[in-house]
Amino acid sequence: MILGKKYREEPQVEVTNNHAEEQVIETYREEIKGRVHSGYLPFKAMFDFCFALILFVVTLPLVVVAIIAVKLESKGPAFYHQVRVGLMGKHIKVTKLRSMYIDAEKHGAKWADKDDPRVTRVGHFLRKTRIDELPQLLSVLRGEMSLIGPRPERPEFTEEFSHEYPGFEQRLRIKPGLSGYAQVHGGYDIDPGQKAKLDCYYIDHFGLKMDAHVFFETIKTVITGEGAR
Repeated sequence: MILGKKYREEPQVEVTNNHAEEQVIETYREEIKGRVHSGYLPFKAMFDFCFALILFVVTLPLVVVAIIAVKLESKGPAFYHQVRVGLMGKHIKVTKLRSMYIDAEKHGAKWADKDDPRVTRVGHFLRKTRIDELPQLLSVLRGEMSLIGPRPERPEFTEEFSHEYPGFEQRLRIKPGLSGYAQVHGGYDIDPGQKAKLDCYYIDHFGLKMDAHVFFETIKTVITGEGAR
C-alpha cells in the first residue's frame, strides 16, 4: 500500500491549526523519499519571487478584466479557494479565477473532464489561456508554490491516486508549480498514473535546464491552447 494505515483510517478534515497540519505532514513523510535537495534551489526561489512579482504587476489589468467577465456571465464569486497538497504533504490554500458554475461540485469532488459541462463559456477561455491560474502567483510570492513544478492536487485526490498509482505521492518531494512537466507533455487528458510518471521524471532531472524547458513549453502551450479542459 502506498499510504500508511493511520492516514487511510482517518477521515478527511480541514486543517485548522498548526498541530493538525503537522500531523498531516508526518503521515505523508512516512511514504515519500524525502525533500529534494539541490544547489539550484536558492536560485530557483529567487527567480520565482522576482519573476512572479513582475508577472503579477503586468497581468493585474488582465485579471481585473477576467473578474468582470466571470461576474457578468454567471452568478457567484469571481474567485474560488481550495486546499491543495504542497511540499512534503503540507496543506496550502490556492486561489483561482472561477471557471465553473457555482454548484459544479454539489455532488462532491470530481476530476475535470475534457469539454466539462460544468465549465462556463468564459471559463473555457480562461482555462485555455491559463488566465484562471494567475491568482496563484500570490502563492508563489508567499513561497508555497513555484513557477515550475508538479501541479498541486486536492487532499482527497492525493489520497485516492496514491492508493491507485504507485509513486504518485513522490510528487510531494518538491514545491508544486503553476505549470509542470506533465502539463506541457501530457496535457490535461492523461490519467493520474501517467501524470505521476512525468512529474517523477521532472524530479529525477531537476535543474535549470529542465525548468527552462518547461518554461518555454508552457509559453507554447498558452499560445496554442493545447491541453486545455
